[in-house]
Amino acid sequence: MIGLTGKRTRREALALIGAGAVLAGGLRPGRAATADEDTILTEAAVLRDPDVPVMGNRDGDITIVEWSDYQCPYCRRVEPELRQIVQDDGKVRLVLKDWPILGPVSVTAARMALAAKFQDKYDQAHDAMMGVNSRLTEPRINELLAGAGVDMDRLKRDLTGRAKDIDAILKRNNDQAEAFGFRGTPSFIVGKFRVPGVLTMAEFEQVIADARKAKAGKSN
Repeated sequence: MIGLTGKRTRREALALIGAGAVLAGGLRPGRAATADEDTILTEAAVLRDPDVPVMGNRDGDITIVEWSDYQCPYCRRVEPELRQIVQDDGKVRLVLKDWPILGPVSVTAARMALAAKFQDKYDQAHDAMMGVNSRLTEPRINELLAGAGVDMDRLKRDLTGRAKDIDAILKRNNDQAEAFGFRGTPSFIVGKFRVPGVLTMAEFEQVIADARKAKAGKSN
């Protein structure tokens, strides 16, 4: 489980997430955490960051956290299946952490998506950029977001006026991903399980079921 009620070291957080999870992969022993890492790996920081967009059932019993990049082909491939699972299940809370690691255009895309959040258009911006198969460019991003109903004049103002807020979100997302030892996108936390990589729909359903069993076991 992530963080729980107190602060934990990086090693403790990884071990708790990976305990008993076949899909978690081999967890490597970690160095002692810094004070900053203790803070960023709490449950509140990872699961309940109020500035990070949430989809699905906001009151769901299981949280999936996804770290993704808009230029990542694997993120684009898993997106419709993940959304379908969230919709079909009805009790999953999906937290979307922009983690732009594939170059400057990825950073631009992530910043523009987060800027759209301030006009309640993050979902539309996210879906527009995840829904294409071609490589993104800044003009293409502008075209996609405008086509999705984003007010581009407002977005440009928010990119400037909210720059510190946007960059702070991206830094927190990056710090968490690095602390968890993720090496690429997409990467997930499902309940208490660390899932670095793409899953099939059946595997997602299984790890969600496992997460519910683990949660029920803890409450008993």
